[in-house]
Amino acid sequence: MIAEPTTSAAVQALDASLNEDLEALRRDGLFRPLRVLESAQAPEVEIGGRALISLSSNNYLGLNTHPALIEAEERAAVEWGAGTGAVRTIAGTQTLHEELERRLAAFKHTEAALTFHSGYAVNVGVIGSMLDQGDCVVSDKLNHASIIDGIRLTKADRILYEHVDVDDAERALNEARQKGHRRILLVTDGVFSMDGDITPLRDLVERAEHYGAAVMVDDAHATGVLGSNGRGTTDHFGLHGRVALNIGTLSKAIGVVGGYVCSSQIVRDHLIHKSRPFLFSSSHPPAVVAACIAAIDVLESGQELI
Repeated sequence: MIAEPTTSAAVQALDASLNEDLEALRRDGLFRPLRVLESAQAPEVEIGGRALISLSSNNYLGLNTHPALIEAEERAAVEWGAGTGAVRTIAGTQTLHEELERRLAAFKHTEAALTFHSGYAVNVGVIGSMLDQGDCVVSDKLNHASIIDGIRLTKADRILYEHVDVDDAERALNEARQKGHRRILLVTDGVFSMDGDITPLRDLVERAEHYGAAVMVDDAHATGVLGSNGRGTTDHFGLHGRVALNIGTLSKAIGVVGGYVCSSQIVRDHLIHKSRPFLFSSSHPPAVVAACIAAIDVLESGQELI
């Protein structure tokens, strides 16, 4: 029988301090225990022995249980193994990883693509590595938390504009240009995660181009929803070649897990060398990559999912 470990005074003090934060959450009604599903993610799930209709997931198209994805996962696990055992820049890039990135780039009509472990990691890794002191990010006030955290990691100036307000975005762009910043990046969600509204991307791109700013669109909630076969906000507005950074996730409509950026080859090469979330994370397991490729096949097949 293993004896219960005794905790030091330092450990107890840390727990006591953190518990004060938790008690504050409980008092405010904000403490959330994890809800455990006893079934696959689906329109109907089982929780606590009860069959319930689920309106809570990001599994927009139900691809997580699509037979093509499951079969692709099974084949890849047998052929390629359970994991890669390495980061991408050493020995963790397999032909499957490069195939997925080629498929993503073609799907989004860009020159190149690079995958990350999550949509959160993409935003942190892209913004945090591309902007520095002397640069400026212009950001919608209601952008996703991962964009906000990515901005916090930079030494760049930041100017917020009112939510989906094109005129206020122009005010911010003009301010950034007047200050003589080296790089100016306008960042917006494509479809906003909390309200579900669509960014006025065409107007934002036109204003950004006028002030010499590049545009980054986080399409986490638009891929698989907007555009031809779910290609997202850039496709929806017909702006291919005018959006520098098309960010997306493989965890929502795609039905698997991960994130990506579709861009120029120069941006991809820069991120491979500079983006710490990419550099210091082992690559996706082959089964995950194969399932993502299969999901793109399903979207492109025109099965009337969208």
